[in-house]
Amino acid sequence: MDSEIVVQDLELQSLIGFDGNPVNGLILHPDGVHLVYPLGTNIAAYHWRTKAQRFFEGHTNVISAVTVSTSGRYVGSGQVNYMGFRSPIIVWCFHTGQVVAKYESHKVRVESVAFSCCENFLISLGGVDDGSVIVYDIDKREVLCGSSSVKSTAGSATVLRPVHMRGECFVVAGDNILRLWTLNREQRNIQGLDGSFAKIKRKILCTVIDRLDEYAYCGTSTGDVMKIKLNFSADTAVVAPTNAPTLVGCFAKYPPAGKNRRGVSAAATVELYSKGITALYLVADGTMLVGSGDGVIELVKQKVRDGGNSSRGRSSYSKPGSTRLATPTRPLLVAIKSANVDSSVTSIQLMDDGVVLVGTVNCELFAIRARDFDVTCLFTCHTSVVYDLAFPHGYSKVFATASKHDVRVWSVDTLQELLRITVRNFTCSGVLFSYDGAQIVTSWNDGNIRIFAPETGRLLYAINNCHNKGVSAIAMSKDGRKLLSGGGEGQVRVWQVDNLNGALQAVLKEHKGPVSSIDVHQLGHEAITASADGTCVVWDIVRFTRLSIMFSSTIFTSAKYHPNGAQLLTCGTNRYIGFWEALDGSLIREIEGSSASALNSLDVTPNGKYIVTGSSDQMVKVWLYNEGVPTHVGVGHAGVVTNVKVSPDGKFVVSTSADGGIFLWRFPHAADTAPPGSRCSANSGGGGAGSLREQQTDRSRQLSLKKTLPARKENINVISKAQKVRTSTDYSRSTTAAASVVTGNANDNEKAVDEGSVKCLCRRGSTATCVCCDLGTGGRKIKPFVR
Repeated sequence: MDSEIVVQDLELQSLIGFDGNPVNGLILHPDGVHLVYPLGTNIAAYHWRTKAQRFFEGHTNVISAVTVSTSGRYVGSGQVNYMGFRSPIIVWCFHTGQVVAKYESHKVRVESVAFSCCENFLISLGGVDDGSVIVYDIDKREVLCGSSSVKSTAGSATVLRPVHMRGECFVVAGDNILRLWTLNREQRNIQGLDGSFAKIKRKILCTVIDRLDEYAYCGTSTGDVMKIKLNFSADTAVVAPTNAPTLVGCFAKYPPAGKNRRGVSAAATVELYSKGITALYLVADGTMLVGSGDGVIELVKQKVRDGGNSSRGRSSYSKPGSTRLATPTRPLLVAIKSANVDSSVTSIQLMDDGVVLVGTVNCELFAIRARDFDVTCLFTCHTSVVYDLAFPHGYSKVFATASKHDVRVWSVDTLQELLRITVRNFTCSGVLFSYDGAQIVTSWNDGNIRIFAPETGRLLYAINNCHNKGVSAIAMSKDGRKLLSGGGEGQVRVWQVDNLNGALQAVLKEHKGPVSSIDVHQLGHEAITASADGTCVVWDIVRFTRLSIMFSSTIFTSAKYHPNGAQLLTCGTNRYIGFWEALDGSLIREIEGSSASALNSLDVTPNGKYIVTGSSDQMVKVWLYNEGVPTHVGVGHAGVVTNVKVSPDGKFVVSTSADGGIFLWRFPHAADTAPPGSRCSANSGGGGAGSLREQQTDRSRQLSLKKTLPARKENINVISKAQKVRTSTDYSRSTTAAASVVTGNANDNEKAVDEGSVKCLCRRGSTATCVCCDLGTGGRKIKPFVR
């Protein structure tokens, strides 16, 4: 049987978010409809109109640089590698997705890559550990030449930019260095000319060159723009520049009205961009888009010098006829329009329809209308480890992820963020949906459990001080009345949840280490907990006693009930998947889940025929349950795979990683959601007498609670696909606020809700009633989220 099964590649369906860390990592393809950007070890080509994604695969680690050729024919990228190893650079054909060339010339890290304007060469710049610039001949598939990019009197170079009209020339810039390189193809070498900055000291973060190759504009960490003349000949056939690049000036912007102080000259009163200028884009009409480290996006124009005021002109220079700048930040930039995206800008692109695309270091993509600079968030992504992942019961259109500071709800159809609940300075360790979809239950490292509404994200209630070392795992019974929590101290606690309140029922003490996973049986009478102490315990949560215990020389990371309830599945750091008897906890068999690293997550399909695992070797695997052999392997994560979940309809798999990536894989086998031979149905819509009785019970319970609820009962099943709501609350101070919500004090409720900010979904200026402020809040006013 093993010889008949061939392990295949798991097909990647889509990615959520993009990696905003590489400088100029977001690129608008010359066709005007594709966006090219990295995420994990893949490069995605996103069609702006159809929302379809294509992927360029081949890297083995985080992508640090990406570029697209002038005509859009090629896509090139470089990655980060481990210390002592060389980093590969790959060139793809954009239309076919095939690898055109692949070579390794730089150590540890590729800082930047760029195609020459003639598309014959790919220039790459190494990082600090490499310190070289390499020219690769694409047609001959060979490295043409290279040279050191390090200057003895300067720091490292991090910026690479080719010129537009001469394929043999490019600019390398960095810490107090700007060098114009010229390629001699016959002699197979490159020669550089250093730009002279006189006594000006600047660290260049980004560079753009005008279409005529006359000037280069460099954004600096100081917060001003250096204008450098490249000194090329008017004849484009002459490749070599006539002189070394010359500094024309360092331009800052005029401060807004009212900031000028009396008695201070205009040349000395300037305003610099906070945290430096990190992105620049030249517009065809002569204006320039400037992105700064604090998230400011401005459209600026260069002010023409006032020739009549000779005294002011001389005040910016040392002596008449001297080229050394005495006041480098002479205000020659005037801001026309401005916006703020709240995080450091790494990429700016301008589309043909006047939309400015902005990528940030927080992995967010914004669209700004050029006419009024109105900001719209298009893509978001986690920037740190994703600790948990959950689907609503029987609903595959949305899922939730838990990470540092926040919990997010995502749409599967649009790949957009529907809801973000932020609790600052704390980490969410677990998230789940109640069985009826009316609550989002979250656990946090401050020892509290917080329950939110699924549509507006408002805090319904909180269970405070659940565990003294933080809540590490949570699970809820099918009827929604019992909530189990595991703590960092090893205790398992059972909570009775009823009428927006939580009461402690029992404390189960058996584990000696942090509880890593909890799973409740479908009948709700027992549960299994896994711990880092090498034990898994099956509990009777009706009598609150231990039924059985399982030992292994491993740190258990996950434990699950099989859908038929007869067996248990575990995984851990020993790289094995364990099959256990649910009746007495005896070991049935073990199969090796990974050959090199720990298994971090495990899930079973609704029909019980397949297993999905995620491991520290950045792989997602699909296994046959009975045979115990893998059928498909998914490679693409740039970090440790932390969670894997199969959708309730069994059509796709969602995996998350330590770098914040969220991948959606197409499930390779036919979706059959009816578990064979199960003693209890896994689906609420099974159509049997038991299913109908459960629906009637849930309906009667909802009707009985309807009068006591402070607001309309929200449900995740009716969340809008276009909804984009963010609620941000300082819950470190919210103990009294949560208590006030439970007690039902109207004034306290108003105060508790107003601590957060929910984005208003209604059209501005509308005379109609604001449904966002009325819906789900009992008529209480929620202040709109203003970006």
